[in-house]
Amino acid sequence: MLVLWGIVALFLTVEPIGEGWAEDTLGVRPLLTIAPKDLHRILPPDSHILVDPRSIEQFLDALDTSPPDWGLVYGHGHHNPERDERLFRLNRERDAKRAGNHVLTQLITFVWFGELSRYDAEAGGFHVALGPEFTPTRWGVVRFKYEYFEGDLVAKASAALRDELELRLARGEPVGIIVAMTGRLIPEESLLYDFSHDQEGLGVIMPVVKLERLDYLLRPHKSDLFH
Repeated sequence: MLVLWGIVALFLTVEPIGEGWAEDTLGVRPLLTIAPKDLHRILPPDSHILVDPRSIEQFLDALDTSPPDWGLVYGHGHHNPERDERLFRLNRERDAKRAGNHVLTQLITFVWFGELSRYDAEAGGFHVALGPEFTPTRWGVVRFKYEYFEGDLVAKASAALRDELELRLARGEPVGIIVAMTGRLIPEESLLYDFSHDQEGLGVIMPVVKLERLDYLLRPHKSDLFH
C-alpha cells in the first residue's frame, strides 16, 4: 500500500469490543502477535477483508459498477468553477444509484497502520498513534474513513510482551502495529468521491465506515504482510 500523504497522528485512547459493546470501549484491545495473513481467523466469518487493490476494486465494482471519468469531472483543473458542481453531481448520482445495494450492509475489514507510543499504567496498555492508508487502484486512490467514536486507542499486552516493547521504545525503536477495523458502510454517506489536494487531477474514493470492532496486530518486518 502506498502512502501518498503523511501519516496523520491521532492519539485516541480506549476495553474490548464486539457487538453490543459501548462506543467508549471500542479502542481498548489486546495486542495480538499472529501473522497478518491469519487475520481472517480472528474476524467474524462473514467479514470481507479489503487490504489490497484487487479486493478493494472488487468491492467498488459491486457497489458502483465502474469508476468515474475523472478527467471529465476534473475538467480544466481546480480553478475551474464548474469542477465542484460536477463533483457534487457525481456524488449525488452515485448515492442514488447504489441505494438498496446489498453491499452497503456487508461487514468489511480494512487496515490502517500505526505505532505504539508510551505505556499508560492507568489505561492498562500502550497508546496508539494512527494514520490513514492510501491504496492506488484502477478506480483512483482509496482511503477508508471511519465515523468518529468516543474514547482512546489503547493496545494491551501481556506482561512479558509489555516489558519487551517498553525496552524497544526506550531504545528509540519504533514499534509498528496493524489496526484492523471492522464495520459497515454508513448508507447515507457510503462513498465519497473527491480529488487529491496534493496531486492535480488524482481521483480519491473514501468509503465511510461505522466501526463495530478493532483488532491490533504487532507488525512484522516483512513487506508482504498479508501473504
